[in-house]
Amino acid sequence: MLKHRALRVRNALVRECMAEFLGTFVLLLFGCAAAAQVKTSRETKGQFLSANMAFSVGVMSAMYLTKGITGAHLNPAVTLSFCALGQVRWGRLVPYCLSQLLGAYMASGLVYLVYYDAIMEFSGGVLTVYGPNETASIFATYPSEYMTLGRSFLDQVVGTGMLMLCILCLSEKRNTPAPSGLIPVIVAVIVLGISMSMSANCGAAINPARDLGPRLFTLTAGWGTEVFTCYNYWFWVPLVAPPVGGLIGTFMYELFIDWHLPDPGEPDGLSVLSTISDKTKQPSTTWDNESKVAHF
Repeated sequence: MLKHRALRVRNALVRECMAEFLGTFVLLLFGCAAAAQVKTSRETKGQFLSANMAFSVGVMSAMYLTKGITGAHLNPAVTLSFCALGQVRWGRLVPYCLSQLLGAYMASGLVYLVYYDAIMEFSGGVLTVYGPNETASIFATYPSEYMTLGRSFLDQVVGTGMLMLCILCLSEKRNTPAPSGLIPVIVAVIVLGISMSMSANCGAAINPARDLGPRLFTLTAGWGTEVFTCYNYWFWVPLVAPPVGGLIGTFMYELFIDWHLPDPGEPDGLSVLSTISDKTKQPSTTWDNESKVAHF
């Protein structure tokens, strides 16, 4: 124990950045590895849903891993939203985001090494963004060919907005909070739901680090500048739209839910439905005249 204490990092910010780095690394390792397996096997070893589920497992695993240190943001849009809520200091924003970005970059590199032979066999040794043998989408997200920039932006705003709207209530004690130990599982299910319902258009990045980190890796690993110039310079959409969506989802939660929740011990805050529910739980003293059995 004393040896462990001697190795403990003293600086709180450094500890938190280490956690965000490792958490995002785990998230991207699960997700991108699944995408590589599905694509390079030509869907003989998994399907589109496989990557969605793997990213969700990655979210859950990374949250259990790092939740006790930073709360497991794993996403610059989430960090920005918590800063806007005043739950995280603004001075943490840039260090957290850079740590998340680096974690995503390093995870992409490891996936590339693990699946190097499969990627080369699938692509014929030509690393491209377009065509039936493209492999860039293993790492970063790209839009469907029918998508416009404006519609792509809306897609990412809606997806990230739903993410923040649905996770902000999970630890709210004035509402119906989830058990703390189950929050990572619930967040993973929320991410899975978003991926299953909103990934056809643009891949459901909903996370700037998840997209930019792998995109930077593909730039340096041989795919070239096309990863940034393709689809009319689409790369900025998953970089800018998720933070906007996260702030919108956060504001919607505050406007429609948080501002209207009762203060602790405030009886007037009970809703009609919860009041009725409480009354139905109380035993009735009505007796059946014939059987003389109380109904509860």
